[in-house]
Amino acid sequence: MIESFINYLEFEKRSSTHTVLAYRHDLEQLQDFVSVSFEIQDIADCTHSELRAWVIDLVEQGLTSTSVNRKIATLRSFYKFLLRSRVITQDPTYKLKSLKNPKKLPEFIQEVTIESVLEEDVYAPTFEGQRDRMVMEFLYLTGVRLSELTGLKWSAINLIEDQVKVLGKRKKERIIPITKTLKQNILSYQKVFEERFPKLGMNHYFIVSNKGEQSYSMMIYRIVRHYLDLFAQNTRRSPHLLRHTFATHLLNKGADLNAVKDLLGHANLAATQVYTHNSMEKLKAVFEQAHPKA
Repeated sequence: MIESFINYLEFEKRSSTHTVLAYRHDLEQLQDFVSVSFEIQDIADCTHSELRAWVIDLVEQGLTSTSVNRKIATLRSFYKFLLRSRVITQDPTYKLKSLKNPKKLPEFIQEVTIESVLEEDVYAPTFEGQRDRMVMEFLYLTGVRLSELTGLKWSAINLIEDQVKVLGKRKKERIIPITKTLKQNILSYQKVFEERFPKLGMNHYFIVSNKGEQSYSMMIYRIVRHYLDLFAQNTRRSPHLLRHTFATHLLNKGADLNAVKDLLGHANLAATQVYTHNSMEKLKAVFEQAHPKA
């Protein structure tokens, strides 16, 4: 039945070669396991018990939950195929549960490091240098997404009311306050921007290339990586790292979780709560250092 399933993947579903090879390997691996452990020669005869035993064996071998879950997905596809083909009457994967993937805590930059990254003398006094500084500051001091920054126009920045209007996911607008420091640096950047591109007005893009064109993802990535490489030792040096840092630092300073959610443009609290783990680690460290019975 494995060959019938593989033919189905290749010729009916037109799955990629990589997918077909992966599915074949998984099913042959299962076949080897049940033939030795249960003397079952056809995996079409497997019940929930045998499949569960195989999953347990995979875990005991040290496979990651991601790898095991991919193999479970293979099983589900295979036995659904057998059901449709009327080879079996019950799906043995019905009660087979996927493993929970461990949540990765978002990385962030320490406060002392971000202060070094944003030092004025790090950036050249040219337009390019001041633009790069604005990229780094804006990402960290507003927490905007990469796409929100590249799509931002001067007209969305209100320096009278000290706020910026951002167009987020699903074209949902949100208002983010601008700090006094950021406001002053926006004014400085605006000056060099107008000197470099006197014909570009308020309807033009806030962050532009050296030729005055709209910025793009790879350009922002290059800027962020260049300056983070000077100071930060994080594994991932990306624009999103500055967004993580923005959220973590706010929560570390006691900001309300709902307020941070709104600033980030998250649809629900679940997406924001991941940052509270970093804050909790800091609280634990303070507790262990300061409490007499810790």
